[in-house]
Amino acid sequence: MTDARRALGAAGEAAARAYLVRHGYRILDYNSRADGVEIDVVAAERGVVVFVEVKTRRGVSHGAAAEAVDARKCARLVRGARAWLATSRRRPRRVRFDVITCETHGDASEDAFRITHWKNAFDAGG
Repeated sequence: MTDARRALGAAGEAAARAYLVRHGYRILDYNSRADGVEIDVVAAERGVVVFVEVKTRRGVSHGAAAEAVDARKCARLVRGARAWLATSRRRPRRVRFDVITCETHGDASEDAFRITHWKNAFDAGG
C-alpha cells in the first residue's frame, strides 16, 4: 500500500470517528487487532457496542466504497468482533455492525469527505 493510500485511509477513519462523536457515539477503540482482524472503530451507542468498518475512496474509478464490504469481509469482521469482546470486560446485550463510507474527489481533509453511515449493515450471520 502506498503512503498516499495509507494517508487517505487514516484521514477517512479520523473523519468517521469525528462523525460518530458528533452523532452521540462514544469511541471505545479504533485500529484494533483481534484474532488477526483489524477493527476500524468500536463505539458505544445507548448500551449497544457498534463495530464499524470504514471504507474510504477518492472517486469511484475502483468502485463505490461500500462495494468493498463483501460477505468475506463481513465474516472476518464478525470473527474479529467476537475476539475483541472475548478480551474485553464489556458484556453488551446487543452488538451491531455498521459501515461508514468516506468518499472524496478532492483532498483528504476531514471536512472534504462525503460520509454515508449504514447502521446495522449486516448481522453476525455474515
